[in-house]
Amino acid sequence: MPAAGNWCQIESDPGVFTQLIRAFGTKGVQVEELWTIDGGIFENLKPVHGLIFLFKYVQDNEPPKPVITDDRINKIYFAKQVINNACATQAIISILLNCNHPDVDLGPELTQLKEFSMCFDPQMRGLTLSNSNTIRTAHNSMVQLPLFETDPDIASKDEDAYHFIGYMAIDGRIYELDGLREGPIDHGEVTAEEDWLDAVRPVIMQRINAYTEGEIHFNLMAVVSDRKMIYERQIDDLLEASQLIPMDNEYVENEIRNLKMLIEDEDEKMAKYQDDMIRRRHN
Repeated sequence: MPAAGNWCQIESDPGVFTQLIRAFGTKGVQVEELWTIDGGIFENLKPVHGLIFLFKYVQDNEPPKPVITDDRINKIYFAKQVINNACATQAIISILLNCNHPDVDLGPELTQLKEFSMCFDPQMRGLTLSNSNTIRTAHNSMVQLPLFETDPDIASKDEDAYHFIGYMAIDGRIYELDGLREGPIDHGEVTAEEDWLDAVRPVIMQRINAYTEGEIHFNLMAVVSDRKMIYERQIDDLLEASQLIPMDNEYVENEIRNLKMLIEDEDEKMAKYQDDMIRRRHN
């Protein structure tokens, strides 16, 4: 079952990844860029379902040992990357297919992919994913057309230099999902009192610090619940609460006004993502 078709390289951009998710048919989730991983950055984004980390790829001298010998590999959706340039899509799909949050609606395509391939080993899952016309078409629709023709040999070297991986909590443990590994990397337990984002922070910092000083080719994005949906839910909850218990009307009105402004901001952001996509396709 050979991998069919070519996959383009896509950029590390929250708008691109949000549009990619929607092209899969998935609802209730979007991607936000993170400029820091300090604790406070996550407070206004929760729930955070996973993190996507882009880094300049170098071969590890002592790669971590993956989970491949126990039954966890049968419960975690992990697919080997079997073709070039698929790492962005594999990183986001790995997070989505391991996410059990009620906000996330996978949609028919990813639901079918998970149901069909969950019983396969990671290699066969990777082949199944790469042979999905819908997923490959969605991935390739995110390509940015080049302004100038480039030497294909140079382009190939650039494409091989960067890599996307995912981090998320599954069943109380932190996992690194990297399609170039043999299986998920277990980074330890998240205690009952601990937020998984606090637990993953030192893992990411250790990876960043392993590079030479001055290396800044990193990018971190958070996979979060649809912000507009969250704000609309908060308005509904506030109105319902105000009917049940005495609340200051001015406070309620101000809170609703602020939430509506945030919804407008989200609408403007999504419209910009659509405009950027049009420009990207007709550069």
